[in-house]
Formats: sequence, structure tokens, C-alpha cells
Amino acid sequence: MSIPITELLLNVEKALDEIRPFLKSDGGDVTLLSIENNIVNIRFEGACTSCNVNQMTLKSGIEMTVKKYAPQIEKVVNITP
Repeated sequence: MSIPITELLLNVEKALDEIRPFLKSDGGDVTLLSIENNIVNIRFEGACTSCNVNQMTLKSGIEMTVKKYAPQIEKVVNITP
């Protein structure tokens, strides 16, 4: 049974809201772009775009938190402009 997209979207946003204070404390942020085929597409903002540990933040922070709120998500991908 699949979860309605609106519920999935709300769960992913809750996860991002949990991690945002940590990103903002370093001058960064994250924007949800889309959810497609259980893959969350985000874009780092501010200082996160040039941070040399943003891949670690993506996997160990954002992706883990998103999966906590939405276990059906397979991965989170940073889409660079």
C-alpha cells in the first residue's frame, strides 16, 4: 500500500524542518524541489552550496532524517543549478 503524495510531502517537509536549524546555524539552507519515484530532490542554499562537507550532510544528516519520517524514500539527491 502506498502513502498519498500529500502525506509523503508533509513527512519530507517535517524532516527538512528538523534539519534546517543546523544548516541555518552555518549560513545555509535546503529547498525541496521534488519527489519522484521515492527519490527526494533537494537543492542546497547559501553556505551549503560551497561547503566541502555537504555530501556528508546530505547522506548522514538530510537523507537519514528524511528516511526516519518517510521510510519509503530510497535516497535524497542534491540538484545543483
